[in-house]
Amino acid sequence: MRTTIRLDDGLLAEVKRLAADTGRSMSEIVEDALRASLARRHEPRPERRVELPTFRGNGVRAGVDLNSWASLLDVMEEEDAPR
Repeated sequence: MRTTIRLDDGLLAEVKRLAADTGRSMSEIVEDALRASLARRHEPRPERRVELPTFRGNGVRAGVDLNSWASLLDVMEEEDAPR
C-alpha cells in the first residue's frame, strides 16, 4: 500500500543512510522499525516489587490481608466504630 508520512529531517537522513549501507529500500527499513515498535507493545513488562514503608509498628497488622479490599475495609470500619 502506498502512503505519505512526514519524517524529521535527521531521522530521514538516518533511514536513507541505513538503506544505502544495507542495500535495502527505505520502505523496508521503515516497515521493520514499525513492526519492532508494535511488537514491543505486546511484550509483557516485568513486574516490579514495591516495598511499602511502615511507620510506628512492626509491619502489617495481624489479620490484615493487603490483597483483600474487604479485609481492609473491615479493619478501617472497626477503627471508626464508636467504642
